[in-house]
Amino acid sequence: MKNAKISEVLKNYRKLNKLSVRDVSGILKEKSLNVAEKTIYGWESGQTQPNADTLLMLCEIYNIENILGTFGYTDEEPINLTSHEVKLIKQYRNHPEIQDAVNKLLDV
Repeated sequence: MKNAKISEVLKNYRKLNKLSVRDVSGILKEKSLNVAEKTIYGWESGQTQPNADTLLMLCEIYNIENILGTFGYTDEEPINLTSHEVKLIKQYRNHPEIQDAVNKLLDV
């Protein structure tokens, strides 16, 4: 059964990661998966969908960690993070000594 949300999510996350369709095609080729650019456009327009293995590979490329939530398979609402935001969160976690100051600065 097709999931209409897949095309929307793939296009959105590709753009969030500042990747062109050509970039994605090249990355997939590096991972031994030859995918034409028009195939990626087909996925993003909803004409076709990638198989499960390819979808997982795309999630890895696009830094999608909550796969089920992101594609609407759970009630959890996904948060679309840029790669910069992911770096900020990791640095925040790696430096507990400044977390109180950051919380105060951001009023959280």
